[in-house]
Amino acid sequence: MTRTKAVAWAGGASYLLVVSLLVGAAPRASGTVHGVGALLAVSLLAGVVRRMPLLALVMALFGSTVVVLGPPSSAQESRAASSQGQFLSYLAVDLVLGFIVATCARRASAVAVAVSFTVQLLVIGLSTHGDGLAVNVVIALLALAASCMAGLLSRERREHAAALRAQEVGEAVTAERLRIARELHDMVAHSIGIIAIQAGVGSRVIQTQPAEAREALRAIEATSRETLSGLRRTLVSLRRADRGATASEQSPLAPTPGLADIERLAAATAGAGVRVDVRCTGERRPVPADIDLSAYRIVQEALTNVVRHADTGRCRVAIDYGDGELSVEVVDNGRGSIGNGSAHGFGIIGMRERAGLLGGHLSAGPRPEGGFRVAARLPLPAHVGVPVEAQ
Repeated sequence: MTRTKAVAWAGGASYLLVVSLLVGAAPRASGTVHGVGALLAVSLLAGVVRRMPLLALVMALFGSTVVVLGPPSSAQESRAASSQGQFLSYLAVDLVLGFIVATCARRASAVAVAVSFTVQLLVIGLSTHGDGLAVNVVIALLALAASCMAGLLSRERREHAAALRAQEVGEAVTAERLRIARELHDMVAHSIGIIAIQAGVGSRVIQTQPAEAREALRAIEATSRETLSGLRRTLVSLRRADRGATASEQSPLAPTPGLADIERLAAATAGAGVRVDVRCTGERRPVPADIDLSAYRIVQEALTNVVRHADTGRCRVAIDYGDGELSVEVVDNGRGSIGNGSAHGFGIIGMRERAGLLGGHLSAGPRPEGGFRVAARLPLPAHVGVPVEAQ
């Protein structure tokens, strides 16, 4: 940082030295040579422009004014002709001004434009007369306006790009929050429902049927451990997203659940008092991880609703591995309603969101013959025969 600052100051000193040499060491050169030389010399202010743009503007104004008001190039050349060529040096001021308009605050930019225009107008008025005065003023005004417009366009493009990036970040954060909310809801709601039912069973039979009470407590322990493992995995994933994974967090805690765990899910649901009949049709094969997880969570949430609201002792889960889509269906013969879940809960909403994110479709509602049905169709990619690595 110190080296960059020293280079910037060296560039500023070199610019002032070059301007002094142009006016003092080459007084008989034409005004055009002086103007072009001052215009090229502004490149020495690049470091100052980046660090202190307002100071760079002051230096450029000072150098250009010295060039314009310097001695005429020769006795044969009129002062008006000489000054017209020397006015090229103010293009350097306009370049610095465009950078200020593009990068600095609007108030600072407005002050810089006003000061620059005032100085140029005064110098042009002192250096030219008659018809040349109007022409030089118009040219200076057009050059200044062009630099300001270029700066404004650059500012607007940068602000628009920043707004788009902020919008993308906001949408990504919202999508991630929804994903986490769905994952926590599907995982915790099912487990807590089973725990509540098993706890109720255990409390009722603990005096009369100790063996049954012990089984209920074992089911509560197993479900609790599984839920804690899932929560820990989710929290570790969040920490990785915030600050990167550390060496201790890079080891997998547990595999992500999928359709291969449906039988285990059915056994846990049976422990809660609802027998689950699982039927698979089609060629069973690995599917992409996101589809595998979403299908599992849809079945899990549907079974949670059966346990909580259906008031029935059994239900059916059907999984069909089609050529172009994976279909899952959960049907029960209970009351045909999920209570207030459809109106106020998040279960069916979460299932629909999962299916929609994968380009699929989910339907849920009472059956005409009684009971409730949840059916989801998730499109499969063209080639899914390659084993999918567990996350």
